[in-house]
Amino acid sequence: MSVKFRFFYSLTMSLALSFLMSAWVTFLNLGLQRDFTAHWMHAFLLAWPTAFTIAFALGPTVNKITEMLMAASATLGRKTGS
Repeated sequence: MSVKFRFFYSLTMSLALSFLMSAWVTFLNLGLQRDFTAHWMHAFLLAWPTAFTIAFALGPTVNKITEMLMAASATLGRKTGS
C-alpha cells in the first residue's frame, strides 16, 4: 500500500469516524440543546487531527493483524468444514 493511499484513506476514515463519534458523544453528554452544533464542531475539530494521526500511524499494524485473523479464520473454516 502506497504512502499516498494510506494518507488519503486515513484522512477520509478519520474524518468520517471523528465526525460521527463526536456528534454521538456530544449528544450523550449534553443532549440536544440550543448550542449543540457549536459544542459538536468544537469536539470534532479537536478529535479529527488526533484520529488522523492514530489511523495513519496504526494503519499498517491493523492491516497485518486483520490479515492474520483472516488467515486463521480461513484455516479454521477448512478444519471444521465451514
